[in-house]
Amino acid sequence: MQKTTYRVGIVGATGMVGQRFVTLLDHHPLFRPVALLASARSAGKRYEEAVGKKWAMQCPIPAYAKDMPVMDAEADAEKLVGTVDFIFCAVNMKKEEIKALEERYAKLEIPVVSNNSAHRATPDVPMVIPEINADHLAVIAAQRKRLGTKRGFIAVKSNCSLQSYVPLLHPLKKFGIKCAAVTTYQAISGAGKTFETMPEIIDNVIPYIGGEEQKSEEEPLKIWGCVENGTIVSAKAPVITAQCLRVPVSDGHTAAVFVSFEKKPTKEEILTAWAEFAGEPQALCLPSAPKQFIHYFEEENRPQAKLDRMVENGMAVCAGRLREDALFDYKFIGLSHNTLRGAAGGAVLLAELLAAKHYFD
Repeated sequence: MQKTTYRVGIVGATGMVGQRFVTLLDHHPLFRPVALLASARSAGKRYEEAVGKKWAMQCPIPAYAKDMPVMDAEADAEKLVGTVDFIFCAVNMKKEEIKALEERYAKLEIPVVSNNSAHRATPDVPMVIPEINADHLAVIAAQRKRLGTKRGFIAVKSNCSLQSYVPLLHPLKKFGIKCAAVTTYQAISGAGKTFETMPEIIDNVIPYIGGEEQKSEEEPLKIWGCVENGTIVSAKAPVITAQCLRVPVSDGHTAAVFVSFEKKPTKEEILTAWAEFAGEPQALCLPSAPKQFIHYFEEENRPQAKLDRMVENGMAVCAGRLREDALFDYKFIGLSHNTLRGAAGGAVLLAELLAAKHYFD
């Protein structure tokens, strides 16, 4: 029997993604936040005081969080034992430190749903886009065996930029994708910034985001891989080449995608594949799941970040400008909200899936 509500901790609660978790969990039907954790310099302060002028959400700090005392994410980990059913993790630390911290929580029998990249390449850690590879959760049994845990485990969501094109490529795999070229135009919130804290982006495009292109090329292959002998074996194909640019947009990652197929579909077949595609979140009617996962715009100038990033509460993926290409078979535009579908919202949806499948019980 699935619990009615789960007690949740948010680790990294003062950062931009942590703030998004704080807002998304306000009145969530399944998850009740009972602990907010951050760095030692924030520990002991009221959440409102700890965030101060760094609050970057458009809505006010939820009432439940304002006076909640902030705990030390490292020093107070043991205090969460028995008080939370799982944690969300979105910390700003060095990769090896994040890996160690998340494993520490897991070994304390506290499941970790992570927004961080540290464990995305770990072979027995599922990296899940819930509509695409929910079956990868099966690897958790092997991970628990390695960690020596009964309840504890780590599950991660993929890089935020992937949400703007992998969900659009996935329904087309049945046509045999040979290769794809992607350029992503990524919002400043993906760097944890606002226009006030990143003035150098105004009237500018920055053609480099550290580590992003490698993630954009490699992570889809893990998502499209399979569970074998207690690990996730990445797919060998298709080949993806990527360029990633930072652009002066507050929220919303846009992707320009070019794709070639073994068996070239018609435009109508692609549009039908997108319109009909749904996954386990839709079948299970999870609270954060978009009713229609992929929304296609017929207008030539859509989707636009400013107009369309909040489709289905920011949890849908938008597409447009599908047309044939002189070099590839087709080209199109994708868009996703990077801190909702791409970050905290995607992690909340993953947690809802884990809850529905009793991984927190």
